[in-house]
Amino acid sequence: MYFKNNSSVSPLKALKKGFTLIELLVVIAIIAILAGMLLPSLAKAKAKSQGIFCMNNLRQLMLAWKFYSDDNNGILVSSLGSYQGRPGWTDGNLDFGAGRPENYDYTVNIAKSPMYKYAGNNYRIWKCPADKSMVQGRGGKVPRVRSNSMSQAFDFGGWLPGATYYTYAKESDIILPPPVKVWVLGDEHPDSINDAAMAVQMYDESTIRSARIIDFPANYHNGACGFSFADGHAEVHKWTDARTKPPVSYTGTMPLNVGCPGNQDVIWWSERTSAKKGQ
Repeated sequence: MYFKNNSSVSPLKALKKGFTLIELLVVIAIIAILAGMLLPSLAKAKAKSQGIFCMNNLRQLMLAWKFYSDDNNGILVSSLGSYQGRPGWTDGNLDFGAGRPENYDYTVNIAKSPMYKYAGNNYRIWKCPADKSMVQGRGGKVPRVRSNSMSQAFDFGGWLPGATYYTYAKESDIILPPPVKVWVLGDEHPDSINDAAMAVQMYDESTIRSARIIDFPANYHNGACGFSFADGHAEVHKWTDARTKPPVSYTGTMPLNVGCPGNQDVIWWSERTSAKKGQ
């Protein structure tokens, strides 16, 4: 029996028919919208994952800090060079200068740290995984070796100032604030980091109008920074004031010792750095 095909398009031509330009543009637009919705979430998830790695690194460094103290009658490493007979936790000034091995070669300073063997000879934990600082090394661009610094409350406390606020040479000195509220190591802003100490000038609600940030903390983790504390715990703290979170240029040219009147982040940081003597 014969049936007539009334269609004006042959079956073969129908199979070969593709998308129209409008259909392709609609598909591309949908993909772009979905990507725009997903990419920020993926970026936040990546930052959160790096924050977890950062805390793990800081916890391991705090164990090394504690083990050194246990083996040395409670004596604590200094945050800035040898001080009062205590060795510095690490030496070396970092910058973005080319051809400076201390910027990229862990054997120059980190491997000589009194904490290094207690950290399982693991130089990688001296750096936050979110820090993308690169310098010119042997054969090309290489990562910098360190992103964290130690609180200046563990040396002479020049910026606190140490004449007014407590500094800590032994574990037994850490009474005010209690160890759970005394930060020891923190990630420093890559354009701020220089020596091995991170300076905090102390302020409270009565002096916050004259507040200054001396060395800037990092803000890698969605505007937050990793810290470890004298009781051994680590946390990621989110900054609330935009002035605490200057953008990263990876040039080391950012101004330091900057006025930040009324910045409540400075209060949070001060309360976890030291306490006024006589309190």
